[in-house]
Amino acid sequence: MRVTKDPEDRRNEILDTAEQLFFTKGYSKTTVNDMLQAIGIAKGTFYYYFTSKEEVMDAVVMRFIETGVIAAKKIATNEELTVHEKLLQIIMAQKPNTPSKRQMIEEFHEPDNAQIHQKSLTETILQLTPILTEVIEQGIEQKLFSTPYPRESIEFLLSSSQFLFDEGIFKWTPEEMVQKIQAFIYIMESTLGAERGSFSYVSQMFE
Repeated sequence: MRVTKDPEDRRNEILDTAEQLFFTKGYSKTTVNDMLQAIGIAKGTFYYYFTSKEEVMDAVVMRFIETGVIAAKKIATNEELTVHEKLLQIIMAQKPNTPSKRQMIEEFHEPDNAQIHQKSLTETILQLTPILTEVIEQGIEQKLFSTPYPRESIEFLLSSSQFLFDEGIFKWTPEEMVQKIQAFIYIMESTLGAERGSFSYVSQMFE
């Protein structure tokens, strides 16, 4: 007897299966046929939801970062929070807070998953930039920051932090990490024209 699933359930089934395959076989070695066999669906069913393996990867990555992005949007629009409270809470919301999310980050660092890892870094920057820019612009209005390039400043800061502090790319010693965190805070304050020491809370991101 043929089982008809709700479209959203079927889509999530494909994503769940693809995610598992990407992190067991590696993204580059996983094929659409692998997904079809694992789920037990026809090729036509797969292509009803996705046009390619690359599109599946995009959806897997977006689902991975979606929770942090949704939290960031909610925090950014909370009028009861100060600018610095918003920035701290947005930063902390991006930390992996579940075993599955921590496991996925570990899998990102496998050589075969370099492409999906790069996609996750890129999408995190693209998704968070407009949200954080809005908060920085609020800080400019309140004279907390002074920069003619709020969006570009956030892009540079996010890009550098996502790459430089990625443990799967760099293996800093504890002493080197402390030095780089302090340097990053200094660069943040300088770039955004903020009062010296006002971004000291950023170190909590790395605890």
